[in-house]
Amino acid sequence: MYKILDFMRYSEIDRMLRRLIVSMRPKQWYKNLILFVGIVFSMNLMDPGMGFTVILAFVIFCMLSGSEYIINDIIDLEKDRMHPIKRNRPIASGKLKIPLALLFATLLIICVGVGSWLINARFLAISIIYLILILLYSLFLKHIIIVDLLVISIGFVIRAVAGCLAIDVFISPWLIICTFLLALFLVLGKRRHELILLGDETKNHRKVLEEYSTEMLDQMISITTSALIISYLMYTFIANNIYMMLTIPFAIYGIFRYLFLIHSRNIGGEPEMLFKDKGMLVCMISWGVLAVGVLYGIPGMVIRVMGGI
Repeated sequence: MYKILDFMRYSEIDRMLRRLIVSMRPKQWYKNLILFVGIVFSMNLMDPGMGFTVILAFVIFCMLSGSEYIINDIIDLEKDRMHPIKRNRPIASGKLKIPLALLFATLLIICVGVGSWLINARFLAISIIYLILILLYSLFLKHIIIVDLLVISIGFVIRAVAGCLAIDVFISPWLIICTFLLALFLVLGKRRHELILLGDETKNHRKVLEEYSTEMLDQMISITTSALIISYLMYTFIANNIYMMLTIPFAIYGIFRYLFLIHSRNIGGEPEMLFKDKGMLVCMISWGVLAVGVLYGIPGMVIRVMGGI
């Protein structure tokens, strides 16, 4: 009898832990990979000390993001219950109690503060700024048209800057511009998908969605796409390494492929779905491998070897 009770108790704990982890949305932690951009483009990828620091910073931001996802789910509880997908989340479905979720989120934030302080003071400061920004977004900024898009995009910029501050490297203006425009590009695609998915139910989910229209978002996407492509082209043209221009076709293909997916296949509500598209996945891997290869001198080495032959 006692063994059965112990098993039931541990099973319940296991279910609670699983629900807490699901509420942290680990599927969206890939967004924090942008913290590695600083170490890659500052030519310090081979430095083991910096590499360890960035990995620690990545883990900290995953914890920070997870805590804020939990808090956001608590704030949006009633609205999420009317959403066809979000109503299945642990908090919205009632499978995870709010007091337990809030306690867990608080513990995560405390761990984030300690971990950030161990890295350095500036990383701690940027982590606090990110936390405050996202909390303000969850409370009221997401209800203001256009501001909601800009805040999410700025959040990505803060992640990229945090990666640079963690290892104390130069923060390039091009990093800020391209990150902001790319994030805005993805967010606009997500908003468009939400409008189509929810249809007449948009007013019951989030009031700000009523103020958007697919035509308006399509115009915003067109403007952002143009600005993103021009910014990336300018970066490759003035970069110290002329071979960065080799990455242009992959970058443009990736942008156009995303546009194709959100218009023809209605993918865009959850950007992580892009990893399931073979064309996009091959493009991203190819761009990443080529960009790293160019930055670390592989094309030049090949040319010198060919010249020696």
